[in-house]
Amino acid sequence: MQLLEVECLGKSLKLEGSMAGWQQLFWGDQCVSQIDATASANQSDDSNPFVHQFSLQSEQGEIRVELSGSLQWQPFDLKFKLLANDELVDENSLVEKDIEQRQVDPGKKQPIKFSFIGMAGLGLKLLKSAKVIKVLFAAGSLAAYSWLFSIEFAIALILCLVFHEYGHIKAMKYFGLKTKGIYLIPFVGGLALSDEKINTRWQDIVISIMGPFFGLILSVACLVGYWITDLEILAGLAVFNALLNLFNMLPVLPLDGGHVLKSIAFSINSRVGIIACALGAALGVYISYQFGLALLGFLLAIGSVEIFFEYKRRHLSDLLPLNRYAQVVSIIWYVLTIGGLSAIIWLVGQTDNDALSLPLKILNS
Repeated sequence: MQLLEVECLGKSLKLEGSMAGWQQLFWGDQCVSQIDATASANQSDDSNPFVHQFSLQSEQGEIRVELSGSLQWQPFDLKFKLLANDELVDENSLVEKDIEQRQVDPGKKQPIKFSFIGMAGLGLKLLKSAKVIKVLFAAGSLAAYSWLFSIEFAIALILCLVFHEYGHIKAMKYFGLKTKGIYLIPFVGGLALSDEKINTRWQDIVISIMGPFFGLILSVACLVGYWITDLEILAGLAVFNALLNLFNMLPVLPLDGGHVLKSIAFSINSRVGIIACALGAALGVYISYQFGLALLGFLLAIGSVEIFFEYKRRHLSDLLPLNRYAQVVSIIWYVLTIGGLSAIIWLVGQTDNDALSLPLKILNS
């Protein structure tokens, strides 16, 4: 990941590195210094000193540049000092908040060449970005769920999906990320899209868990409304919304719970990460077989590919790992959200109404 970017003699000086211990220093697009991974650098709790040195030729003669400092991964703390011919150019320190607020460089865009295939691709891209596609997806979802259930249930389900996805959108905006909005996909659910990439695993945790957390808030509100008005439709909305979000909290990629598990596990250790994700995948196989959930099996296949690529590039990850405090907070938040959703299903399931007790029977089966 990119650790640092400062101005040096008219060009951008970028320091890139990973928890594995390697570092590369770029002056413009040229790599001018490199530090290979060492055994000591893997101790992420220690503050590891580093020194990069290189020389530049100018009209005034040779310029000796030195970038030195210390790097601590958990909690993230980078202190640096930039010298040119032994004169101080810049000196500062960075913490996790600085990395979190940094915009990810999307890379250089290739010049567009005219062709019929290119124009067709551009037209398709414009269609995907248009608001009309959201309306078409929403209409398709409403029609699909109405066909499977009823128009009333379809409307309630879409409201639950939108509120869940709005939780993701709210978290993205909290971190200053530009969003593309919410897309409702028939028979799959919803999708909240962002225009920008995240920088830290803490952002991944918050964005992932805020969807089910908003779902928990909605279920609590509906349950309170049911207690006040005695309208069973509110109880049904509360319990089925809780079941929907509880399913989403399964520690299986690409579900929200899978992203939480991945971020926590890979922040501890890459080996722990792959083991935890593999166990989550095994759990997904068991549940999909036990309940005959073809959709979960399909999602599991996608998640398995994500696990594979995550492990392959574990030493090159651009995401700043969670510190110990963030790991504990994430686990507590995850457990409390699951506990709250389960409690709602249990409370409503105590009624004599067979439809309202169905989610509890599913969990007990």
